[in-house]
This record gives sequence, C-alpha cells and structure tokens, in this order.
Amino acid sequence: MVYFVYILRSLKNGSFYKGQTNNLQKRLTEHNSGKEKSTARYAPWELAWACSKTYRSEAVILERKLKNITSKSKIEDFIMRHKNELM
Repeated sequence: MVYFVYILRSLKNGSFYKGQTNNLQKRLTEHNSGKEKSTARYAPWELAWACSKTYRSEAVILERKLKNITSKSKIEDFIMRHKNELM
C-alpha cells in the first residue's frame, strides 16, 4: 500500500494543515466537506504539496517532522524547495 504525506493550504486564510493518509483524494474531500472539525472552519483547502511513502511508519515520521514546523514562512520555503515531489 502507498501512503501520502500532504500539506494543505486554506483558500480562506492561507493557513496550512499537514497530514498523512492512504487515500489522498478522499482525505482532501473530507477536509473540504467539513467532516473534519479541526479544518472545517478554514475550508476550502487546496493541495499545496504531497509525497508518497511505501510504509506508513515513514509517512508518520515525515508528518511529525512537518507538524513541528510551525512558522508559515518555513512551511512555504519547504514547499518551494520540494515542489518537484508534488503528486
């Protein structure tokens, strides 16, 4: 199975959300439909960056590292530096 680590950008206020899933399209739909309490008020969301990992453990580790980046400018820099990985 393939796992995805992703960063979403809110079209409402420009904030970012980081996560991981095994079904990226379904997860994006869930975020935009308001099913997720943590992201509902900032919808709609767009996919800003994503990469795939073979193992869930790899995805969880990368997600944790991304969630430790709290500066908006550092997240934007990360996205720009790794934009070729966007799926």
